[in-house]
Amino acid sequence: MATGATVHTFTVHLADVDRGVYEELSLRVARHPSETDAFMLTRVLAYCLEYEEGIAFSDGVSATDLPAVLVRDLTGSITAWIEVGAPDAERLHTGSMQAERTAVYTHRDPAKVAAQWSGKRIHRVDELALYSFDPGFLDAATAHLERRNELTVSVTERRLYLDLNGVTLETDVHRHPIA
Repeated sequence: MATGATVHTFTVHLADVDRGVYEELSLRVARHPSETDAFMLTRVLAYCLEYEEGIAFSDGVSATDLPAVLVRDLTGSITAWIEVGAPDAERLHTGSMQAERTAVYTHRDPAKVAAQWSGKRIHRVDELALYSFDPGFLDAATAHLERRNELTVSVTERRLYLDLNGVTLETDVHRHPIA
């Protein structure tokens, strides 16, 4: 954990109907002082939306050679490289060379995030998935974050229903083309 990090705990009830994933998770998430609440919550949601056997958070901002979230198979090979925010093209190139699939979940304007990759070399860029949420969704959700959080995440037809500490919100999970 990073020095000076604030640890948030999430008791997660995950029901992803689209993928047939139903899990109860207990997550401890360290938020580095340089991280915003929106970035941290995007990390948690990316973890939930990508949940599968072998998923893990990296060491956060101190893990410069790993993504925010990754999935390893039983041999230790990286199968999914999941970035959060607005990673540069070089990180995505590296990640897509190491993993079978690469995804980015952003809390920023997805058009601006994708524009920064335009014309840059990214391995298998046509397979890269860029996801975002409805404008205002993360701001509304982060207003209800606490150090200990009760979170219900339900996904149906890429519509995310979120109950965070008794407050219910919903958003579409948008997939954006990489031009």
